[in-house]
Amino acid sequence: MSRRLLENARRRLEAEQGSPPHPWGGRLRVALIYPNRYHQAMSNLGFQWVHQAINSRPDALCERFFLPDEADLQEHRKSGFGLFSLESARPLTDFDLVAFSLSFENDCLHLPTLFELGRIPFWAAQRGDDYPPVLCGGVCAFLNPEPLADIMDLFAVGEGEVILPALLDCLQPPVLPRQQLYDKLCRLPGIYVPSRYQVEYAGDGSLATVTPQKGAPRRVRRQWLERLDDFECRSFIHTEETEFGDLSLVEISRGCGRGCRFCAAGFIYLPPRERSAAALIPQFTAGLRCRQRLGLVSAAVSDHSEIDQLQHAIHQAGGQVSVASLRIDSLTANEIAVLKESGHRTVALAPEAGSQRLRDVINKGFEEQEILRAVRLVAEGGIPNLKLYFLLGLPTETGRDLEELLQLTKKIRQIWLDAGRRRGRIGHLTLSVNPFVPKPFTPLQWAAMTPQAELKKRLRSLRAAVGRLPNTEVIAESLRAAELQALLARGDRRCGRILPWLAAGDNLRTACARAEVDAAFYLYRERQRDEVFPWEIIDSGVRRSHLWQEYRSALAERPTSPCAPACRR
Repeated sequence: MSRRLLENARRRLEAEQGSPPHPWGGRLRVALIYPNRYHQAMSNLGFQWVHQAINSRPDALCERFFLPDEADLQEHRKSGFGLFSLESARPLTDFDLVAFSLSFENDCLHLPTLFELGRIPFWAAQRGDDYPPVLCGGVCAFLNPEPLADIMDLFAVGEGEVILPALLDCLQPPVLPRQQLYDKLCRLPGIYVPSRYQVEYAGDGSLATVTPQKGAPRRVRRQWLERLDDFECRSFIHTEETEFGDLSLVEISRGCGRGCRFCAAGFIYLPPRERSAAALIPQFTAGLRCRQRLGLVSAAVSDHSEIDQLQHAIHQAGGQVSVASLRIDSLTANEIAVLKESGHRTVALAPEAGSQRLRDVINKGFEEQEILRAVRLVAEGGIPNLKLYFLLGLPTETGRDLEELLQLTKKIRQIWLDAGRRRGRIGHLTLSVNPFVPKPFTPLQWAAMTPQAELKKRLRSLRAAVGRLPNTEVIAESLRAAELQALLARGDRRCGRILPWLAAGDNLRTACARAEVDAAFYLYRERQRDEVFPWEIIDSGVRRSHLWQEYRSALAERPTSPCAPACRR
């Protein structure tokens, strides 16, 4: 036992609003793990929703687990005290189901540590009936589950509102022997059981065949919720000890029909859906009881058909509005005024590419004059600081495109300077430049990633040029982290073998060498048109032919009209 660890957990739990205790006896017990620290986990609406949904059932309970903070991790290892739940301090092995909520590929780095502290074997083949089944849900589970297929027993493919009820019903007593249970679960819509598929590879290393066994479907169809109004999705638990501690978050819509070719969220959450104002306003009221500021969560907040009514309702209730970023081509002066009144000192816009040619490649759907119009609205609205998102290493990118990015930055900066001089204060301009990662189920899934050496060269050039502009800076994601993200996003079952080596301290190159994984094979080659992709064990609902057509349009620098390909049930 470690009194220090237990006291830290008790303090954290007491600081929360909205987490009442739940009776332990006579219920299906679910351990919900976020594979990162509490600070990140409690900012995740999906994680919060699953916890709330399970605890709303009379026949189930859910308790939370997190990656320990660094000091706590050292205490765990020093004391030998295992991972325990926040609510009741019970170990993982006391639960009937262990469920990971995995939203970001790089959080896979923490899986070996969590299994070690939880006293559960890392590889699925080593876990017998003495251990609870291990399930993975979240975005990574229906983007590409294959790198974790030898680690997880089960995957939830799609949106929890649709999948969770039947899954929990199936796990209720009487408990079936493990293999019989998996035979039953693999027939549930949206449940992928990797052990029920035989995978074979071709001589060149690519995936050859995936053969279902024991009644498993040929592909697992992604599940999605048709009517968002039927479920709340908001911050059910509030705590200061999180990234958005001063906000109450509310999801106002899901999915996006804009068709940006690089954006995984724009395709794996199709079709686009929104909650009505009638359904949202009670959620706003609940959030405002805990926080004065409401964070509106959506792929495109300003695309909501009732956004003005929603913002007005929040202000009428005495609240303030917060958004992560703004759509350039639908931004209005009223929207900026609302953010200014709500105390926003920084807003973010996402041009994604500096040249019109590259914006056509990725189907961004607007031109330079629209970018400059949006910047003027922000500047004249009195917001002091501006953040701009750009991608580096997009397919077909050249030095000319980077030069046009710099020219666009200078034009934006001039607008910012002029507005700053008029109000007597020049704000700050930040370029967030991040490596392009080709993601599954997008038109650019066939594209190669730009090698790290070339990305370094281009980033140095941008930093040098922008460094000469006062009040302007470049920030960038780690290139090594981007490569790991790409490998886990695009890999097959063999790629999961690198995780224990990475957790032990090896860098990516060394880990790949030890695990006999050729990173370049997954990262730096353009995929063939008819190549079998590991992630296509999932039926995303978007036709492959549509994605291929969009990829060819990208290479031809030809934008297409925003559309949402039909999603099949």
